[in-house]
Amino acid sequence: MQFQPSDDQQMLRAMVRQFVEQEARPTVAERDEQALWPGELVRKMGELGLMGVAVSEEYGGAALDYMSYAIVIEELSRVDASLGVIASVNNSLVCYGIEKFGSDAQRQELLIPLASGRALGAFSLSEPGAGSDAAAQKTTAVRDGDDYVINGVKNWVTNGDHADTIILMTMTDPSKGAKGITAFLADTRAPGCSIVKVENKLGIRSAHSCQMAYDSFRVPAWRRLGEEGQGFKIAMTVLNAGRIGIAAQALGIAQGAYEAALAYTKVREQFGKPIHEFQAVGFTLADMATRIKAARLLTYEAAWRKDQGLDYVKDASMAKLFASETAMWVATKAIQLHGSNGYSKEYPVERNFRDAKITEIYEGTSEIQRLVISREITKG
Repeated sequence: MQFQPSDDQQMLRAMVRQFVEQEARPTVAERDEQALWPGELVRKMGELGLMGVAVSEEYGGAALDYMSYAIVIEELSRVDASLGVIASVNNSLVCYGIEKFGSDAQRQELLIPLASGRALGAFSLSEPGAGSDAAAQKTTAVRDGDDYVINGVKNWVTNGDHADTIILMTMTDPSKGAKGITAFLADTRAPGCSIVKVENKLGIRSAHSCQMAYDSFRVPAWRRLGEEGQGFKIAMTVLNAGRIGIAAQALGIAQGAYEAALAYTKVREQFGKPIHEFQAVGFTLADMATRIKAARLLTYEAAWRKDQGLDYVKDASMAKLFASETAMWVATKAIQLHGSNGYSKEYPVERNFRDAKITEIYEGTSEIQRLVISREITKG
């Protein structure tokens, strides 16, 4: 196993880093404060090939591997975790889902604009009463001729208010439980789809998360993703891949917080010397660097296993669990090392702290990751 990035991957990292430092960092604090959607930056990410990193060239993607994808999300999130999750959703939940489960017509008409950055995707599974219990879907889809008629409410739809296509999970046969869930590629411009509200969130505020309603919303049958009853399998498959993206996002947040803390401890003086020279501070920095490296190795291994066609379910959950808890720990310590300044919005570590928390929650909470891991290590 070789987790050292190749020369091409190092060039990719440098390109993304230059983009976020020059284009995103100058506005990240303002966009966070005002919850401003980064439309121009999303457009530029598309032009750079960052919205379909691992999608085949024939479908508009960059045709890179998942290690490269992890590096992209890590570098975006090091400066702006909102950009990281916007790209992660489009890449691993939407593009991956359509390329793996979609028909050729769906790939040609919908995947190409999504992967090339000319359109934006969202993924919609959670409901007011269905969070970790993803099978408890109440949104229904009923066949009516050549269409399905969908009614229901969805929560926490990242990118929802700017998405062109949403992978929408519905219940087509409630009597079958999880086996009655069906996925659709919903056109957000069609009548009956509406934004109920944009959530006022603790962190990743520049990436919008919405509650959306579907009222007699008609979806042509050709936009059904996979077969009836295959929706839960599709959701779990793309979420497994998506956990690599969220692990990379958490890794980037941790790296950004660590870099800010390291720089601060070199210029902040107490008792006549920089505070990094105090053993307690130095040990904290050492622990931060060590945990980040461990999180990076777990994340890269999960990406490598996916690239090799190996089972990566356990590895993706381990990476997501450890990287997200590392991000929260590192961001907390970064604030502590800043002292009272860490509590001020003038310094980036308070945003890192707020952004880190969600990585322990979405695309499967830390508790769900432990459940997945425990099942994987005890089966058979």
